[in-house]
Amino acid sequence: MTLTPYTKTLSAEDAAHVLRRTAFGATDAQIRALVGRRAADVAREALAFDQSLAPASPFDPATGATPGAMIQLTRAAWLYELTYGPHPLREKLALMWSNHFVIGTDKVRNQSALAGYLKVLRQHAATPDFTRLALAVAQTPAMLRYLDNDQNRKGKPNENFSRELMELFTTGIGHYTEQDVREGARALSGWTFTGGRGNKNFLEPQVFTFTARQHDAGRKTYLGRSGNLSPEDIVRIAATHPQTAVFVARKLHRAFLADTPDERAVQGSAETWRRTDGDVNAVLTELLSSAEFYASRARIIRSPVEFVVGALRTMGQPKLEPKALLNLTQTAGRMGQLLLQPDNVKGWDGGREWINDSTLLLRLQVAAALTLGKAAPTLDTAPSDLALLGSDRAPAALKSLNARQRTYLALVSPEFQLA
Repeated sequence: MTLTPYTKTLSAEDAAHVLRRTAFGATDAQIRALVGRRAADVAREALAFDQSLAPASPFDPATGATPGAMIQLTRAAWLYELTYGPHPLREKLALMWSNHFVIGTDKVRNQSALAGYLKVLRQHAATPDFTRLALAVAQTPAMLRYLDNDQNRKGKPNENFSRELMELFTTGIGHYTEQDVREGARALSGWTFTGGRGNKNFLEPQVFTFTARQHDAGRKTYLGRSGNLSPEDIVRIAATHPQTAVFVARKLHRAFLADTPDERAVQGSAETWRRTDGDVNAVLTELLSSAEFYASRARIIRSPVEFVVGALRTMGQPKLEPKALLNLTQTAGRMGQLLLQPDNVKGWDGGREWINDSTLLLRLQVAAALTLGKAAPTLDTAPSDLALLGSDRAPAALKSLNARQRTYLALVSPEFQLA
């Protein structure tokens, strides 16, 4: 069965909930603007984003003097977009896809490769065709370098990308054989890129290319399909496999409904996925306007980046100094989430893995720096209880505190840490 539509108009708490999940957080005015709206209309409007970016970003990765400096500027530029950009849902989806189609700056150290990868994630964030997203990501120099397909050539197949395409990007474990991995690698041979190799050339553009002489054009059998399969054929076959619907739908539910999804609800989204031929936009529209979504409260532990961005958006997006934003990207890394560098090819596990004694202390320190520290942004009026806690029913003890103290205690509370 598909998900059940949420038929009530949005209450204030409903509006706070949807903005906590789709926009990291919001001010009281932004929340009140959604009260009385229909859930389906709110979902469609949130998903109708374009590719515009936040104006006047102080971070230009192309000015980095070294590969490391370029990478730091790339991370800071993304945090700036997450915090101040006009399309928070697009950025939340890009963050989610970066934890699905994983690459890492331990291997990808080229400015154009990182920029191109992020551009693809944004352009296809709510794609009407998952296969198009999978193909676009697969052809980025960032992915080709990270999973070594730039080294995959006829007679010397490299199986890394072929394996992860199925295990992590499409079907999941248990739905393919080692022979599928080998045959997929043969078919994917020849996809590579030109330019930008070596630390000295980190600002030189990298460009995807297909080198026909390095491609194994022989007959292959892959996931039950046989023929002279091309790289594009392999990605399409994996992306349209029936199990991909369940595997990726579960990722969407983990991002928007619960760290531990309800499998019946996942199957509902998978059914919609199959019916629409992998229309992620349609799946998300249904999911974000469902009764299941609005019934799922406080079931997602905010990741370090979501915690930082959520705090700043809830506080009204105060302008921080560039150095402060650079420091926050590094602090998010110390809390377990360094942008563009997940723990491994599987990505961040998330959920309870975000919280331990060390990372919880860092969250307290970040909240204190944003509210109580000498360099904290101006905060004449505290964000409302509704914005901070998702409810107007704040503990009485908070009401006697000044704006900074009140906001600090709310940011470190379970009610804020759980979206």
